[in-house]
Amino acid sequence: MNAAAFLSPDEWLEASGGPRYVRLRQRLEQGIEDGVLPPNSSLPPEREIADITGLSRATVRKAIQELVKQGAIVQRQGSGSFVRDAAPRLEQSLSHLTSFTEDMRHRGMETSSKWLERGVFLPSAEEIEVLGLPADGQVARICRLREAGGRPMAVERASLPLDILPNPLAVRDSLYDLLGESGSRPVRAIQKISAVNLAEEDATLLGVAEGVAGLSIQRISYLESGRVAEFTRSNYRGDAYDFVAELRLTP
Repeated sequence: MNAAAFLSPDEWLEASGGPRYVRLRQRLEQGIEDGVLPPNSSLPPEREIADITGLSRATVRKAIQELVKQGAIVQRQGSGSFVRDAAPRLEQSLSHLTSFTEDMRHRGMETSSKWLERGVFLPSAEEIEVLGLPADGQVARICRLREAGGRPMAVERASLPLDILPNPLAVRDSLYDLLGESGSRPVRAIQKISAVNLAEEDATLLGVAEGVAGLSIQRISYLESGRVAEFTRSNYRGDAYDFVAELRLTP
């Protein structure tokens, strides 16, 4: 069945109540799930969908924009709307303290980074509080777009005391590998995971629509002595990453 036949308004348009753009969105979602609209396939132009369904172009546009926000459809300037590639989701265990590079290495995936910021800065009030820095001190910051298998996965912003990371430019791949060389690798961490709608800057970097669902991860890592060694805030693509925790019954 082709897209035109699938969208032809037989019983589906009147099968349920609610706004017509919602019914069209649900029909498109069904087509993606059933494989009628396979990954990387293009949708018919808005005008053609309007002609096929008898809906207005405004209604068609609203349905498609809903799917763009969900991350199911991607729009390419000058090319049209396409079903997003159904790349496999990745899982990261919350039971072990590993770096992004180590985690992907265990999966046999190559990682790369695009540096967004790297250097020594005056600390923010939050960095002073979390890292225990003096108000007139300095902080090492690294901010990068993390990729796995050539796919953007997360925007990672890490802050560390200068005596733990005196030269941010020395970080190449794994931050934890570098810290291990100097005996400053964290041994435990507390992570807070929150659902967010990605702001324009991070959404653009991650290749998704502004406002799409993502995961915000805040990590505070500690040395064996109990000192805070790292304060990291990361935004992950919600359509590509799952965090998994193993729970055991307490005797």
